[in-house]
Amino acid sequence: MIVSVIPKLPFVNKADTIFFYVNQLEFELKSDYGDYLIMEKDGVEVHFFSFPSLIPEKSDFMVYVRIDTNIESLFEQYKSKHPALKWILDLETKPWGQKEFSLSDPSGTCLTFGQSV
Repeated sequence: MIVSVIPKLPFVNKADTIFFYVNQLEFELKSDYGDYLIMEKDGVEVHFFSFPSLIPEKSDFMVYVRIDTNIESLFEQYKSKHPALKWILDLETKPWGQKEFSLSDPSGTCLTFGQSV
């Protein structure tokens, strides 16, 4: 029986990745194994692996982060506290019944946050 799915995302620069996820998105760094990191937020775990040859501008990595409530507040919090984040899409309602916004992490991974309307 499957109990969870844990995304494994690349990082080019470990310090930049830790700063972004811990200081800007408020994840907790649970483990640092050098070339492998484990972070957590709200009981959801994300793993990171070293990929030094990745070119962030050419990255095709993406992850969808489902939010259960208050996506507007989360969007405003990130936007006001960290205006220098690399925004891909401001908060908008999609035809498929989701409110979504997207931003890029330092390694070029697209993070889309979505909540059902």
